[in-house]
Amino acid sequence: MLASLGKDPSGKELEKIKGSPNYRDNQFQNPEPTTTLAEDASMVKTLWRFINKPKSSKPPKPLPSVKTDLTKSISDKPEIVWFGHSSYFIRINNITILVDPVFSNYAAPFSFMNKSFAGTNIYTVNDMPAIDVLLITHDHYDHLDYETITKLRPKVKQVYTSLGVASHLAYWGYDEQDITELDWWQSATLAGDMQLIAAPARHFSGRSFRRFTTLWSSFILKTNDYNLYIGGDSGYGNHFKEIGDKFGPFDIAILENGQYNKAWSQIHEMPEDAVQACIDLKAKVLLPVHWAKFDISLHPWDEPIKRLIEAAKGKGVQVTTPLIGEPVIIDGVYPCSEWWKL
Repeated sequence: MLASLGKDPSGKELEKIKGSPNYRDNQFQNPEPTTTLAEDASMVKTLWRFINKPKSSKPPKPLPSVKTDLTKSISDKPEIVWFGHSSYFIRINNITILVDPVFSNYAAPFSFMNKSFAGTNIYTVNDMPAIDVLLITHDHYDHLDYETITKLRPKVKQVYTSLGVASHLAYWGYDEQDITELDWWQSATLAGDMQLIAAPARHFSGRSFRRFTTLWSSFILKTNDYNLYIGGDSGYGNHFKEIGDKFGPFDIAILENGQYNKAWSQIHEMPEDAVQACIDLKAKVLLPVHWAKFDISLHPWDEPIKRLIEAAKGKGVQVTTPLIGEPVIIDGVYPCSEWWKL
């Protein structure tokens, strides 16, 4: 068996999962009826379009970036450093948190598939400091990377993830005692006053032909002074307003913006939806991620940010657009250059 496929829950892990209110009919369910592919979408036509992607799906030259020394704190306020796509580093209250790291050159079970854009791989596992919290939102290859996760293991103190994902991590050598799984609305105390709360998302899971075997989540990272929303992957839905009403307002919402298509808009929100989700969450600032590293859809590589910026202007939403590696400091520095205009 190919190690990178991971291992679906079984035995005691599977029995635990069956007790989840979100697990029915032998699989996890979304918070509202959801299809992964629209009923009127042709699978054959979709595959053909993927095989014949336009050149615009990749940038014409290497993307610019900034190399920040992550071993040193630059502010007493929360810092966020984005690595492209949905990988980023957070330092808050001197706690280091690494979200969905993908430092290999691909997002797939095989290294020749879903190659990353030139210029986006300036960070490696060696650049990471000791990681207090490794946070994995769900088990897709562009969020849970076998090569990165196995190399990171000596640096990671504790892993927090969605229900069922521990099966992959334990299979890859992580100690089960160092892994905390959370179902939606469950919480854990990280350090001092810091709370991590798992919340719903509208997506799916799976690393092989089987889907919905592990849970997918968004997360709320809350201290006495700051409140961050970590979106993971999600189509637009009522859950954003529910989360905003229960846990908002947020200082920043980190939301996916890319790899969308009308054919699968229920599991990946469109740029305009991300802006509305930010409003629903009652967030002060929107940090768009899930773009600028892989072409896992059919749109031009820079279309997501152009559409989102335009929609945000129309609704008065503040957006921060850092280069890969450029720090965002909550209540401090919000980079907003149009660096994608190569």
